[in-house]
Amino acid sequence: MRSLKARFALLLGGAAFLVILAAVGVLLSIAAAERTIERTLAAQGRLELLAELSGRLTQFGLAALETVGNPDAQPEALTIARTNVDRALNAVDEALAKSIVESGDPLDRFPYAARVRPLSQLRGARAVLDRQVSLIERRSEPEARQNAIKGALNGFGAMTGQPLSFLVETERRSMAQGLEEARELTWRLRIAALVAVLAALGLVIVLYRSVTRPTLARIEAVRRAAGAVGSGALDTRLSVATRDELGLLVANFNRMAARLSRREGRLAADRAALEDTVEARTADLRAANARLEAVDASRRRFFADVSHELRTPLTVILGECDIAARGSARGVDQGPVFATIRKRARGLQRRVEDLLRVARSESGQIELDRRPVGAASVLGEAVDNAASEAARRRVGLRFEPGERDVELLADREWLRQVVEGLVDNAFRHAAGVTRVTVALAAGAREAAITVTDDGAGFPDDGGALFERFRRGAGPAESGFGIGLALARWVVERHDGEIRLGTGDNGKGARVTLALPVSPAAAYEERDHRESAA
Repeated sequence: MRSLKARFALLLGGAAFLVILAAVGVLLSIAAAERTIERTLAAQGRLELLAELSGRLTQFGLAALETVGNPDAQPEALTIARTNVDRALNAVDEALAKSIVESGDPLDRFPYAARVRPLSQLRGARAVLDRQVSLIERRSEPEARQNAIKGALNGFGAMTGQPLSFLVETERRSMAQGLEEARELTWRLRIAALVAVLAALGLVIVLYRSVTRPTLARIEAVRRAAGAVGSGALDTRLSVATRDELGLLVANFNRMAARLSRREGRLAADRAALEDTVEARTADLRAANARLEAVDASRRRFFADVSHELRTPLTVILGECDIAARGSARGVDQGPVFATIRKRARGLQRRVEDLLRVARSESGQIELDRRPVGAASVLGEAVDNAASEAARRRVGLRFEPGERDVELLADREWLRQVVEGLVDNAFRHAAGVTRVTVALAAGAREAAITVTDDGAGFPDDGGALFERFRRGAGPAESGFGIGLALARWVVERHDGEIRLGTGDNGKGARVTLALPVSPAAAYEERDHRESAA
């Protein structure tokens, strides 16, 4: 091959061959990485479904306990909990079947078969508990019913614990296997890159000996220029002295250097943009992780307090039932006893509804049912609900209804819980509090609801207390109150405003809820004033 064209054709052919090999290797590597990532993400998704299944099983057990322990409870709660458990089981089963279909590997059917048995055990545990609840409901003795449901729930926990642990451990192993496969793929890619580099170097040496050496004298200048370009001097240019193939090569070299210079500029700009994007995404991920950690801590605190908040009314109800059972044999009037049981049960029902409402607020599922309600009745109910806690803490709780009642267009339950939450915050967080006052001041277009205490008052940065998951600097008790952040959210959805201030004589803390009066009530007040005038 005496022609430079033929020799450089060989050079270009070898370079094209290397590019094709590199492209094929990159495509295969991307496909393998996608499969590994998909398997890992599928395992993570199944882990999330198993976590949801665990929560549904817990809710089913609580619904069974409520159905047996509280005859006045809604029977639909157990049916809804049973349906949710079945849906969660079906979701896990469908996810496992989908992974088998997408993988297309017959060997993956063996892990699927191993997971089917624990799912069947969970379904069987649900059916067994369902039958046991039906049998326990037929018993008439409350104590026997309580003992029976405790035994049934213990058996239910024993039957579901091991299968759930097995399924979770299996999916964790799947994720670990995916990570190990990713590491192996990375190691293989490094080896392949090293082999490709060595092959490229070998080909370059061969081409240099067969093409460059015979014309070394003529292309010495080209070599020096290529060295300069390789060291970063992209503005290097050569003069075209001849019109042969080497001259064409020099011209092509000049055009190549110009293209490299432009590409280097674009690469620097793209690198700077990529660094900015990576930094921004890293900040977003850190913020998201912080929010997730805060939500997780709030949920753990919420479920830890459920048992404490439900224990007292349940104890009173059971004690009143025992008194009724002993007094029936002596002909004692049981009216006050059953009235106490009904009052405690209704209080417990409201507390459970409050718990569910707060739980929905954590996931953003808040719905308001705004209707005309009397402000004094809502505030009186909130004060009555907090009276027992005030007596226990030896704190004076007083309600000042004002000169007249006023009608608000509001969600009664949310407004009641906001006031209860503010009173509860005063009990828990106001150091040295001895008196809490709930007052109503009705205006022509706006009603002011105030919760005042004689404690230490708010800190200097009291506005930060409106942030979600924010607590004061002082010691705080555990609880599941709605907090100032959610209270402000509810008040703003009622077209109102919440303000923090100091109590009487500049001491203590005061929270004011300014809510608009119902349009109908405002018109009546205006007509009343006009007629009086």
